[in-house]
Amino acid sequence: MLTLVSFVVTLGILIAVHEYGHYRVAVACGIKVLKFSIGFGKPIYTWKLKNKSTEFSIGMLPLGGYVKMLDEHEAPVDPADRHLAFNTQPLKSRAAVVAAGPAANLLLAVLLYAILNWSGLQEPKAVLASPVAGSLAEKAGLRGQETVAQAAFEGDELQDVRSFEDLRWRLTQGALDGRDLTLALGGDTAGAGRTVRLALSTLSAPEADAQLFRKIGILGPWTRPVIGNILPGSPADKSGLKAGDVVVHIGDTAITDGQQLREVIRTSARTSGAGAVAVVPQSWQIIRAGQKLTLQVTPELKLVNGTMVPRIEASVDAPSELVTVRYGFVDGLWQGAVRTWQVSALTLRMMGKMLTGQASLKNLSGPLTIADYAGKSASLGWSYYLTFLALISVSLGVLNLLPLPVLDGGHLMYYLWEGITGRGVSDAWMDRLQRGGVAILLGMMCVALFNDVTRLLG
Repeated sequence: MLTLVSFVVTLGILIAVHEYGHYRVAVACGIKVLKFSIGFGKPIYTWKLKNKSTEFSIGMLPLGGYVKMLDEHEAPVDPADRHLAFNTQPLKSRAAVVAAGPAANLLLAVLLYAILNWSGLQEPKAVLASPVAGSLAEKAGLRGQETVAQAAFEGDELQDVRSFEDLRWRLTQGALDGRDLTLALGGDTAGAGRTVRLALSTLSAPEADAQLFRKIGILGPWTRPVIGNILPGSPADKSGLKAGDVVVHIGDTAITDGQQLREVIRTSARTSGAGAVAVVPQSWQIIRAGQKLTLQVTPELKLVNGTMVPRIEASVDAPSELVTVRYGFVDGLWQGAVRTWQVSALTLRMMGKMLTGQASLKNLSGPLTIADYAGKSASLGWSYYLTFLALISVSLGVLNLLPLPVLDGGHLMYYLWEGITGRGVSDAWMDRLQRGGVAILLGMMCVALFNDVTRLLG
């Protein structure tokens, strides 16, 4: 139920803001707006504001919206009202009305990011867990428990890293853009005072998924290797492990953090010459109530995303150390604008890479994934939901600015042609372009829906 409600609220907010952008600028340009609708289909609620001719309504299908303006291309217009019609307005006014919808979504994202910056977020401190074996992080000399104080892409100046989420965002940007990232280590933990360089440009990153971060080698912040919740009858339960046990050795390997503990469990599987996969019993040395104990733990193979993975069916780390990330009014607003710009630029670059085959089409998401993420983010708290809402708002704004004839960007493309040539696009070409735009958009929707179903079933 939470997923459905969150999905409807998310779409309602994004659509209302988008259409209000069109509506507000149209009114400011002296254009008569006949109807403002959130959703399609039969109206479930309709109203009018005092001294306003516009009819406002909420449709049964919350999958879009529209602003219907007086326009001679849509229906005959009374000569007395011709000056109020959309098609009779100057080119700059028509372009402003069309661009206002995507602009409103981008401005909403700036505001949402700013609210998060002003309120302050509790985020994991940028202390690194043990790197994945053979990864870029390990090759760069990282060993775990280092604090990342600053970071910079090649050619840029070092900037403060406020949290692990800040670092993760930079890693994602660098991997998808093919830019190396320099990390300046600080604090009072291992490696303070030195710099390391992650050769992210050597990665082939078709999509930002778990495999990408495994190649980088930085999967999460440092945590203590403590056993948490244990499922009854699980391998952890059968071995005698208890919540609160601190793992110090597995075999001859010293365990220093939760990430390393998960990796050792993960690599306990062995493949025989016949191709069969089996897990190897492990000798665990733990500390319980100040006493050292040795237990035999045998993970069990579980099917995860089509792959058999060793599991002990228990959480294997303690909560990470948190820091409060908060900005002042001006800095928070500026950082909101910067993050909106960064997400917009990254979205455009990913779309370009998908178009040229450099990135996987699996990056496209549709309504099922959005609904799923809406519910999950809402269940985690308001800050996670606002972050999700800002991300989708940016995506909607950028998508609508693409030069596809059925989108706002397509209409802006027509107006650019009109501005250059002094004449509008002919009806014949308009029809061809509209048909092509619909075909492309339907194709994108089919791919996105296929990805949604694959993710949910996987």
